[in-house]
Amino acid sequence: MQRHSHVREEVETAAEECQAKAEWFTRRKGASVVNRQTTSEAVPSPPCWLGEVVLIVQHLRKLGVLDAITSQVRFARRRFGCYEVIDFLAVLFGYAISGERTLEEFYERLLPFAQPFMALFDREKLPSRSALSRFLASVSLEATETLRTLFLADLFARPVDTERHTGTLVDRAGNARVVFDIDGTREAARQRALPKAEELPPPQRRLNKVCAPGYMGRKRGEVVRTRTVVSQAHSYQWLGSFGNRGNGLYREELRRGLTAIRSYLEAHHLAPTSALLRLDGQYGTGAVITDLAGFPFVMRGKDYSVLDQESVQSRLHLPADQQFSRPESSLVRQLYDCPDVPVGKTGSCCRVVVATHPATEKKSRIGHTRKGVVYELFFTDLPQDAFTASDVVALYLHRGAFEPVLSDEDEELDPDRWCSHSPAGQEAWQIISQWVWNLRLELGHQLSPTALRTTEFAPPVTKSTPEQAPVQGYAKPAVALPWKAGRFCGQDFALQPDGTLACPAHGLRNETYRLRKNGRE
Repeated sequence: MQRHSHVREEVETAAEECQAKAEWFTRRKGASVVNRQTTSEAVPSPPCWLGEVVLIVQHLRKLGVLDAITSQVRFARRRFGCYEVIDFLAVLFGYAISGERTLEEFYERLLPFAQPFMALFDREKLPSRSALSRFLASVSLEATETLRTLFLADLFARPVDTERHTGTLVDRAGNARVVFDIDGTREAARQRALPKAEELPPPQRRLNKVCAPGYMGRKRGEVVRTRTVVSQAHSYQWLGSFGNRGNGLYREELRRGLTAIRSYLEAHHLAPTSALLRLDGQYGTGAVITDLAGFPFVMRGKDYSVLDQESVQSRLHLPADQQFSRPESSLVRQLYDCPDVPVGKTGSCCRVVVATHPATEKKSRIGHTRKGVVYELFFTDLPQDAFTASDVVALYLHRGAFEPVLSDEDEELDPDRWCSHSPAGQEAWQIISQWVWNLRLELGHQLSPTALRTTEFAPPVTKSTPEQAPVQGYAKPAVALPWKAGRFCGQDFALQPDGTLACPAHGLRNETYRLRKNGRE
């Protein structure tokens, strides 16, 4: 005991000497003494994202958006308690802004600051996680569509910049077009294996209402949910998200996306013909072309029966219109422009650009291979004088810039994560996510204004001259010189689908075939 007391005295003496030296050094430097205090009670620090929540919520309050949500987004439900719809949407807004991985982690960070958080929305009590789950499970589709209407109204009410620019793409004819990207994205869900026996009831999965078996892509899971998203390609603003179970109802979702695009054009006083839609190969059928009536489009075709048509085969036997290559690839495509080709059972006519290149030993992931040649189809209704065949292919391949936008959305917001087991609840969460994305773009542009870009494929041609070369393909037949007056000129000979010319005096003459030494004609 004496030994331990002696050691304790030595330690206390050493501590006092160290403190005296520290105070002497502090006085020598002319600084004040720093007193450190510790406590066993936990004092949580504010989350790093709480400042952004304050900024965005105050912006929405100033614009009257929160009042509109409170008065318009309503639905009847029993046992609603002391909560209103705005209470649950406030949680979703905060969850989208926070970037927390799960709702559980978000609530853990938010609970110490629940009262000031809800005060931003003029509310008093934070809904519990179970109350939020019950709300999302019971929210109606009508309430979700009302929320979508407010989302679009807020988007159309204010332009990105002060001059109401939308960003444009200028074609060779000098026409300005606004480009929209439409594509599908999917989220897979893992499901545990359940025992199956006659005495056991059939299994009931919680995700049966929002998921179904379908194409997974590179994602792992047993069931999947697909949603179609619409983006303005110049400002990167979202115009909508429309989801369904499994592989989705892509034509129904496309029609709803076209409604949102039409509303966007009306808000900016633009005609539907000034839009330009870029779609993935999933939409490359004649039925979809019928749905797109009135909207210019470009997309990859998947109906390869078009190659068997006589007009297309005749065009493929003639020299190619253009060649297309990209700096990062050694692949060179031969482009054949075929106007007014009927596609699909509906017979919808459109312009078809056929791109060919030799097949390699490795099977091509894109296109259809026939006799050592890979064929790719591109469907469009853009005029030839405004977009050459090379322009059409380049315009479609430029939609690769849409993939980084989806990647950034997954990294910043991850709207595909599961918040509800009901379709309406999951749709409401994804609408809020896109709303936060658009608000970040708007406020970021106010902080650092940047003019929206204008893409010009080539300088517009204002005047056409006889000496000017054609944009692509062959020039029109020339009129005969004066000394040939009374004779037939080039315009009198009509080009036939098989590549021959029809003589106006003697009808269509058969070509003479001579057998060469090598056996070829």
